Amino acid sequence: MSRVLVAATGNRGKLGEIERLLDGFGWEIVAQSAFGVEPPPEDGLTFVENAIIKARHASRCTGRPALADDSGLVVDALGGAPGVHSARYAGPGGGDAANNEKLLRALAEVPEGERSARFECAVVWMQDPHDPVPFIARGTWTGRVLEAPRGANGFGYDPLFLDPATGRTAAELAPERKDALSHRGRALRALRAMLAP
Repeated sequence: MSRVLVAATGNRGKLGEIERLLDGFGWEIVAQSAFGVEPPPEDGLTFVENAIIKARHASRCTGRPALADDSGLVVDALGGAPGVHSARYAGPGGGDAANNEKLLRALAEVPEGERSARFECAVVWMQDPHDPVPFIARGTWTGRVLEAPRGANGFGYDPLFLDPATGRTAAELAPERKDALSHRGRALRALRAMLAP
């Protein structure tokens, strides 16, 4: 019988990736929204800080172990932006399309060779809200930002992020292939290794 792990996210795409990457691990992944949990303010300065805030909040509200991911796109030509503000880059309620449009505007004068970027992910597993040593894993996916979107899969900045190894954007990759390459895939595989008996 599976145990319940609360996923501290309201992002369906992210939840799907977490479910795939933790498949067979013996936990039933349930979104915090199923428990009526609203997301907390994400006011950390780093991905790790925000992931801890979200995991602790979900665990406190549900009384169950919680998993939180905080991730985003770090663009070198923009001094690391959008970074921890990736989901809210275009402002509250802006959404993926608005975020991508703002990113393209910000990079409009940046030549192709100077559009290096990376996706960063921090994943936190908290056994309870008072867990003094939560498990923390990180993953990075290096690539560059294109001048126009390509692909219909994925979410967020995936249509603009080119993976140099495949020559495809994250939105052009099949889900399983993306999981094998992505920042979230790397972080969750590292977390599984930490938690393995």
